[in-house]
Amino acid sequence: MFEVRSDEPKYALLWDKETKTENQYGNSIELTAEGNELHNVSLNINGDADLGENPNRYKQHGFYLNADNCIGCHACEAACSEKNDNPAHIAFRSVGYVEGGTYPEYQRLNISMACNHCDDPVCLKGCPTRAYTKYAEYGAVLQDPDICFGCGYCTWVCPYNAPQLDPVKGEVSKCNMCVDRLEVGLKPACVSACLGNALDFGVIENVPENREQSLTEIPGFPRTDITNPNIRFQQTQQNKRDMTRTDSMPLKYHKDEAAGVYKPVLDPKNGTKKEWNWAKLLLTHESSHVAFTLVAQAAVGGFLLLILGDLFGFAAFSAIKASASFTPLLIVLTVLMSFGLFKLNMHLGKPHRFYRGFYNLRHSPVSREIAGVSLFFSSLLGFTFFNFFDISLIANFFAGLGVLSGPLGVYYMYKLYRIKARPYWDHWQTASSFIATCLTVSSLVMALVLLIAGEASPVILTTLATVIVIGLIIESVGHMFHAQDLQAGEGEAQASWYVQITRFAWPFYLSNALLFVSIVLAATIVFAPSLVAWLVLAVTLTAAAIIKRSLFFALVIPTTMPGAFFWKNEGFQEHAKETGLAEMQQVGVEYDRHREFKVGELIETIKTTTLKEAIEQVKSIFIWKDNK
Repeated sequence: MFEVRSDEPKYALLWDKETKTENQYGNSIELTAEGNELHNVSLNINGDADLGENPNRYKQHGFYLNADNCIGCHACEAACSEKNDNPAHIAFRSVGYVEGGTYPEYQRLNISMACNHCDDPVCLKGCPTRAYTKYAEYGAVLQDPDICFGCGYCTWVCPYNAPQLDPVKGEVSKCNMCVDRLEVGLKPACVSACLGNALDFGVIENVPENREQSLTEIPGFPRTDITNPNIRFQQTQQNKRDMTRTDSMPLKYHKDEAAGVYKPVLDPKNGTKKEWNWAKLLLTHESSHVAFTLVAQAAVGGFLLLILGDLFGFAAFSAIKASASFTPLLIVLTVLMSFGLFKLNMHLGKPHRFYRGFYNLRHSPVSREIAGVSLFFSSLLGFTFFNFFDISLIANFFAGLGVLSGPLGVYYMYKLYRIKARPYWDHWQTASSFIATCLTVSSLVMALVLLIAGEASPVILTTLATVIVIGLIIESVGHMFHAQDLQAGEGEAQASWYVQITRFAWPFYLSNALLFVSIVLAATIVFAPSLVAWLVLAVTLTAAAIIKRSLFFALVIPTTMPGAFFWKNEGFQEHAKETGLAEMQQVGVEYDRHREFKVGELIETIKTTTLKEAIEQVKSIFIWKDNK
């Protein structure tokens, strides 16, 4: 157990004597009933099997921030980092701020934020490795870095920037509510260190002494309906109508007088200059996702067109299947899929732990995507092999399996991007773009292979060009409605549109032009097939697909906490990496990096895992007890 000092000050001790039964979201504060199997179970903190004596052990706890008192001294950050032995670039708790007015009527509102140990933690549901657990003890959402394989999906879905992906270790970690301190009746380290008596902690909905409010939102705090966070605020000082972020995010918070709340709106603080920024668009950590999504969708689309096209009697696809180019075409699709899976796997912080991606099939769209895509890849390999040796019965089995698993993988590829905390992605255009890629890029690949092999008949080329036209129209319609909704939207959605027409304006306009040219070329080929037209189409369509998909990742503005002028400021982080400031550890900025695939560690895991343990792990994937 955590050792309590004999001179521990009173303000560091938990104070709850009476508690309420429900929180403001209508959920029970009592997390488990007396006699439940989760009662009287040790948290085994640092191997200690003792039980804590906190009388409110099974009630939801949360933080309380009196924003009126926060002076932005960052003592809470320092205490948290010291207790958790965090490096300079990782902070479980951070202090950001928004400001309003002008001198002498200037106002600054500081917000100290860590994990909010939400009622509905999206990090837990999203994590493919099941590294997260919502405990009955204190309602703490705890994460095990040793289980994590560093995909970073939890950092995407969390609206509060609580999970921290460490590019050095290749794993995520976050605030653990200092449960070791709670077990012995102490408040978390950050609360105990607060100089201004701004931070407090206890059973949720209990208002600390000398406090009068229990707000769920203040200016700068993201929407609460996504996760139902367990934090309450007091903020009695009159705010300015507009409270501006000082980080590089083009957002500010405007007071809706009718509703009496602050809403995020666009703040075009970076001007209207149109830029290219090719390096920031194409040479990013997300380029692996660009490659994977494009080639995986192309492989799935190509396979479906070949199998279903022949099944439903389309002459062009039947001719392709009967040609000598069919097997080489399958091999090309297999190579594309292999490349995509390789890029995706090496994007992980711990690529040798790839197998853990299947652990959360019950909840995580990432696990389901991985399962669907992996099953499709196996089906593609099986069909290619047995079709080559003309073993039709087994080949047909793999064909059917591929037809089922391919769309399933693409569907969950789409679902994993429908993130409420990322409005740019949370739109049906994500689906239309993925479907369009399945049609266009796959048809282009097939046409090029057949042209090279000299087996591209006019019927085949006309059919493939028609499919490309259909796909490009779907893509164009999706982008048109997406653009309209972004412009008409609020907050982060509108900010994404602003970045699209400023920071990445010229690539955006170029991609639209390439899309239009591709439609014209494909339509021309439908009526007058031409080798030159196909070659030009290959260039324009490929370029448009890469730029559009890169923009898909570059333009997303997450719903997250405001940073400061330097700390937690994406603009400063980019500057530090470009100028070399990131070389200094104290700056708190680390370069993105790809991790090593540790074959030896994987082999050692295989050797030391017994058959019984492997079976139990497989069972746990499909038969999973709730952690709460």
